[in-house]
Amino acid sequence: MGTDETSQVPGWLPDTCTLPIASVPERAGEFQRLFADTVRSVERPESGRLRLELEPSQEAARRVAELAVAESACCGFFTFTLSATSRRLTLDISVPPAQLAVLDGLARLAGAR
Repeated sequence: MGTDETSQVPGWLPDTCTLPIASVPERAGEFQRLFADTVRSVERPESGRLRLELEPSQEAARRVAELAVAESACCGFFTFTLSATSRRLTLDISVPPAQLAVLDGLARLAGAR
């Protein structure tokens, strides 16, 4: 996550996020590790939707599901849709128009893997 070097808090973090500020760098690290380990491709089919093709493994699916649940608890504007087949694992992340900056930040992070 592109963080402000002085605070280690992403500049695109919305005010509506209820994750304690002290926990933000840890959560950002979780996303960074997940994306680095599992992302195969990144698409932006719509401005408010990001699609990630992930390594199709049970471990990747577990990690993604756990992180999606944790993130949904503090940032309820996210919609995470995890889809799995025997050969594909995709994660669609959607946000309302007011939260496009957050999705842009995740897209940059996923693309920078």
